Amino acid sequence: MTTFKDHSTKSTALTEATAKSEKTGKFTLAEVLEILSGGRLPLRFTAYDGSSAGPPDAPFGLDLRTPRGTSYLATGRGDLGFARAYIAGDLDIRGVHPGDPYDLLKALADSLVFTRPPARMMVDIIRSIGARHLRPIAPPPEEAQPRWRRIAGGLRHSKTRDADAIHHHYDVSNTFYEWVLGPSMTYTCACYPRGSASLEEAQENKYRLVFEKLRLTPGDRLLDVGCGWGGMVRYAARRGVRATGVTLSAEQAGWAQRAIADEGLDDLAEVRCADYRDVTETGYDAVSSIGLLEHIGVRNYPSYFDFLQSRLRPGGLLLNHCITRPENHHQPEARGFIDRYVFPDGELTGSGRIISDAQDIGLEVVHEENLRQHYAMTLRDWCANLVEHWDEAVAEVGLATAKVWGLYMAGSRLGFESNGIQLHQVLMKRPDNRGVAGELPLRPWWTP
Repeated sequence: MTTFKDHSTKSTALTEATAKSEKTGKFTLAEVLEILSGGRLPLRFTAYDGSSAGPPDAPFGLDLRTPRGTSYLATGRGDLGFARAYIAGDLDIRGVHPGDPYDLLKALADSLVFTRPPARMMVDIIRSIGARHLRPIAPPPEEAQPRWRRIAGGLRHSKTRDADAIHHHYDVSNTFYEWVLGPSMTYTCACYPRGSASLEEAQENKYRLVFEKLRLTPGDRLLDVGCGWGGMVRYAARRGVRATGVTLSAEQAGWAQRAIADEGLDDLAEVRCADYRDVTETGYDAVSSIGLLEHIGVRNYPSYFDFLQSRLRPGGLLLNHCITRPENHHQPEARGFIDRYVFPDGELTGSGRIISDAQDIGLEVVHEENLRQHYAMTLRDWCANLVEHWDEAVAEVGLATAKVWGLYMAGSRLGFESNGIQLHQVLMKRPDNRGVAGELPLRPWWTP
């Protein structure tokens, strides 16, 4: 719980607002926020109508600058209204850098709980805000269309619509990603061998972990689906493995092929701009899927695992690395800010659903682990990179897009820390005729 020196301001402000409702039925914007938060604001709030609320000594603040921001806040469900107002420049944050607003978001998550006031007071709040602010207005241009309007791009998780969703998120700018992700150009959870390890060490260690789990040796063939900028492909090729990667992002594929050529790995490595479902080759010794399943759609898991199993030789291994929920019954579709600004059509479920669907199509699950704390650390380091290169990032992609990334990564870090989301690696095997584990160790154990 976030605390401040003068706690009396919370109850006093709420009492005064309640009395004002009974007397005049009219509130300032700050008083509306005081009422909705139960008088427990963990930050200082100011508004364009001259009102303010919250502890004067709070380390963080929000400044509502325009009437348009009020419309966004009043009409956007959940975190969407806040995101719209902030991204559009109608709501400013104080006390944190826009490239890493983690501390402000944590204070809000720890302390701010909105409550519904009595009906009489709610009527006065609506009257005070004004009917014009309760009508939805056009969102910032960075926002994707709502799900029901995306049907023009095809059915959800059709090849065309998946390509559009990937383009929205991954084709921002390779230069921007180089500043945020660092030299490894790896946009998935790292695996830190120790708390003090650098981001680059941790990403290299993640590739080592995947490589060793898949028991790859020189001369083996690896298929990496959703390969991004080709980090896993190049890691394997440097060790004598023939590696093929596929991504729906043309920007990623072009960058990856140049990196392969620069390292002289053309005879062992290839990255294609293609849907993973278009891979025709079979008999791979191993398949890695690092950060792709989030884009597949939960209903498509059986066909996804069945297809990947069909690309493997008997006895071959498949490693699936993806973000999950901490349970299996939650609605899978992402909503609000994440769906509109970050991952259109993204879906998450629990590791139990993933394992069940993999087993049901015949894969043998041989190992599973949760790396959620590692993802929180990864996001911390990505935010630090964005802060360091903030001016260049804004010049490259614009202030609004840079804000989206700071908000998204800091909020995701909080989600991993609080166990709102997780990151699971599941290692599976296509059974061979013998039905035994083959070359897998009797007791799998991977050390840094």
